[in-house]
Amino acid sequence: MVHKIAVLVPVIIAAIALGVLGLVFIPPGFKNAPAGFPVGTVRINHDVIKVEVAKSSAEKERWLMFRHEKMPFNSAMILVYDKPDLYSMWLLNIGYNLDLIWFDENGNVVYMVKDVPPCKSTFDMADCTYKNTEPAKYVIAATSGFIDKHRVNKDSRMSITSI
Repeated sequence: MVHKIAVLVPVIIAAIALGVLGLVFIPPGFKNAPAGFPVGTVRINHDVIKVEVAKSSAEKERWLMFRHEKMPFNSAMILVYDKPDLYSMWLLNIGYNLDLIWFDENGNVVYMVKDVPPCKSTFDMADCTYKNTEPAKYVIAATSGFIDKHRVNKDSRMSITSI
């Protein structure tokens, strides 16, 4: 048992060190490259919102990472999942505070958080990860203040025009 621990501890430390170094030394071209998300439109309550659409796994992993310019209040990003479930949002490498809203397959708000700060480092995972408490199929991520500006509440509805 002691031999296994003696091997595992250095391996775990090396893996963490490589991960941190990888994040620190990400080439600037990758960080600043436009992600090129498809664009669509949704309505929340009566407001028309232009959305960048993240459907694929790669798009959902990249989402708003490395962006430092805030989105205008008439736009957001929508993450689209195949089925309703509980989905965590880790705010690593996000450049500004966000409002996050989870919607079920019928467009009903099931959970939301306002003005959530991004991670300060990769070690802040517990402090900068947000997860819905009821199954959702869509997540809207927007600049902090979006929820107040569009008067989003538990009774709000989202309808998809095009995504």
